[in-house]
Amino acid sequence: MPAPSAYPIFDDWYRTCDWILQVCDRMPKHTRFTLNGRIINTALDITALITEAIYTREREQLLQRVNLLLEQLRVLFRISYDRRYINSRQYEFVCEGLNRCGKMAGGWIKNTQP
Repeated sequence: MPAPSAYPIFDDWYRTCDWILQVCDRMPKHTRFTLNGRIINTALDITALITEAIYTREREQLLQRVNLLLEQLRVLFRISYDRRYINSRQYEFVCEGLNRCGKMAGGWIKNTQP
């Protein structure tokens, strides 16, 4: 079985997740245990699910869960933007990353179906 880095979705999400973690480090400290913590945990959950999907044949449910978590992150980042914890450039950048990974997960789901 190839390493996770051989999968484009893993590489793309790894870079996006790293960026998310950096941005969350700069968010206001009072959001650490609420919004900030939820964003970080969701991003790391997506990383774990993608990794698990690489190493199993039962991928469809895992990838559907990835899509659900990506949608949750979209909402969390919208809240972050509306509360001015991130600027418009950051919001656009993260939305592009979430959309790219969602498309890759959707394509992978289609390839797993008979």
